[in-house]
Amino acid sequence: MSSVLFDTPGPRAKRRNVLYTIAFVAVLGLVAYWVLSALAAKNQLDADKWSPFVTDAEVWTTYLLPGLTETLKAAALSILIALPLGAALGIGRLSDHRWVRVPVGAIVEFFRAIPVLLLMIFASQLYAKFTTVSSDFRPLYAVVTGLVLYNASVIAEVVRAGVLSLPRGQSDAAVALGMRKGQSMLYVLLPQAVTVMLPALVSQLVVIVKDTALGGAVLGFGELLSQNRQITANYGANTIATLTVIALIYIVLNALLTSFAGWLEKRLRQGRKTPVAQVPAQGGAPELSSQAVSEV
Repeated sequence: MSSVLFDTPGPRAKRRNVLYTIAFVAVLGLVAYWVLSALAAKNQLDADKWSPFVTDAEVWTTYLLPGLTETLKAAALSILIALPLGAALGIGRLSDHRWVRVPVGAIVEFFRAIPVLLLMIFASQLYAKFTTVSSDFRPLYAVVTGLVLYNASVIAEVVRAGVLSLPRGQSDAAVALGMRKGQSMLYVLLPQAVTVMLPALVSQLVVIVKDTALGGAVLGFGELLSQNRQITANYGANTIATLTVIALIYIVLNALLTSFAGWLEKRLRQGRKTPVAQVPAQGGAPELSSQAVSEV
């Protein structure tokens, strides 16, 4: 059975695919063997470099868990601010009023074009020169500010693209019901666009979690990755082991975020399929409810 993207492979193509898979696995195994051999030759696989993460709880309580807490704190604050701000900017870019659409578009394009690390550095300098924020909290403020400005601009484009991807009939049906544009955006277009936007939004949230590491590299923010320096300074030259453990923590954290987003998307799609009771209008014609508009 064929699909839009490819034709179903026949017997010969299936055999070739099996051979390609075997060859790829073999090459991957050789690369893994070469990497492990190189690490073993440099004594990076010795037990004393990995055992602190299993036998010494202070590695976790003193370094990894506090670093993870700071990462989650910065990411959570950035997400909580960037999501509504990005949604507002995205809606502003769709405004019929030029005096709203043009300034909002300029703001989005400006902050989307600047590297997030540069935004963090600028924010840190501004907080140092023009505010009374303590130096202990300044890195967190700078990291959150940079992440919010950049990611809100990206989310604004995601929201705009998600709304524009909906069929024209959705907004027409809302207008036919007498809704103003703000009402149709809030009650009809945005609820449907969320399911369309969700994969891109999740990808951006994962980026936010990972980009907190930029603050640790430049601003001295005590996030998860920055704990590598303290661990290697106190437990010997186990940089490879430390970075591997930190990478695994990031993988688990982002996998949980992606799994939650997948569950949420499934619930949203199931909610849209819920039947809605229709109340007949005068004259026997069915009346279209606002929820029914979202399923047109």
